[in-house]
Amino acid sequence: MNPINDRIPPVQSLGLLVLRLTLSIVFVMHGLHAVFGIGAGPGAGPGGLTETAAAFTHAGIQPGFFMGLLASIIQLGGGLLVGVGFLTRFAAAAVLGYVMFAGWKLHLMWGFFLNWGVDPTRGHGLEYAIALGGGLLCLVLAGGGEASLDGLRADRAASRAAGRARLRRS
Repeated sequence: MNPINDRIPPVQSLGLLVLRLTLSIVFVMHGLHAVFGIGAGPGAGPGGLTETAAAFTHAGIQPGFFMGLLASIIQLGGGLLVGVGFLTRFAAAAVLGYVMFAGWKLHLMWGFFLNWGVDPTRGHGLEYAIALGGGLLCLVLAGGGEASLDGLRADRAASRAAGRARLRRS
């Protein structure tokens, strides 16, 4: 065995890393916009927690401020945890729950497709939520892979267990 190659994660783990980082960027940016208004502009709106709470209240989701804060924390915190691969399955499940809830309450009424014409009288359909949900479900089922903090913790635990087994045989 080549010790250098032993440290290179397999292709599947690199695929999970790409998936984790991609989803992390999306949800961290959504969370930053929802809490602090970062990335505000013509396509995204003003952002900030007050605006997020107002959007939830307008959609009939009560209490608007609490639900907006909860959604923001799930997006920002879950996105960060997914990105570094720590508690990946739990973080991805939490964000998936948010995506499913938002899909049901905010996007289902608009059909399947995104609002490509940017019609201000209608919202976006389920298309994007389904794509994000599929990626998150993949992480719930597969975990973060070897190129994650979860993978590092699992490697250390396996190494300690192997060491204890060697000591017992001695």
